[in-house]
Amino acid sequence: MRIDFDPAATSRNEFYRLLTAVVVPRPIAWVSTVTADGHTPNLAPHSFFTISCVEPPVVQFTSVGRKDSLRNVEETGEFVVNLAPEALFEQINATATDFPHGVSEFEAVGVTAEPSLRVKPPRVADSPVALECELHSTLRLGDSTVVLGRVVHAAVAEEVLDGGHPEATRLRPLSRLGKDEWGTLGAVREISRIRYADWPATR
Repeated sequence: MRIDFDPAATSRNEFYRLLTAVVVPRPIAWVSTVTADGHTPNLAPHSFFTISCVEPPVVQFTSVGRKDSLRNVEETGEFVVNLAPEALFEQINATATDFPHGVSEFEAVGVTAEPSLRVKPPRVADSPVALECELHSTLRLGDSTVVLGRVVHAAVAEEVLDGGHPEATRLRPLSRLGKDEWGTLGAVREISRIRYADWPATR
């Protein structure tokens, strides 16, 4: 037996909790931006995050409501997606705190910043991967804004590479689940895709 949920008959927050509990695990974009005057860097996790395009390389994150990350991206046209590693779990969670506008999460939480190569927002020094992005476009959907950024530079820590390729068990990425739950990598399973030419029924 299933229980039916009608979005039209359910409150916004209740259906939000349902969606975020079943669309799991969600990768985390730990987004760093900077104010238009260049004085205050911002850092916040966004778990509505994915790849949008390969050529050109474009990633996207969604700002639910109008947060500092979105305002800064709109004003400067730049941001950095830092991978959210398991080792920085508490700092990542702390940067989701609703600090007042003008407060740098880097300073408040004690996250070390480093200069980016192609954009003005700093990178998280202890994150193994940083994708430096220039704003491609935004799309307003109800109470949220989808931010698409063209990746203009990728910086990857040498220690997480295996033969020049990032290796999941070295990256140790965090993910978001429902409520206050977070996911870690766990067991990694590997299987090759089956080509149609190799499908048993076609032989």
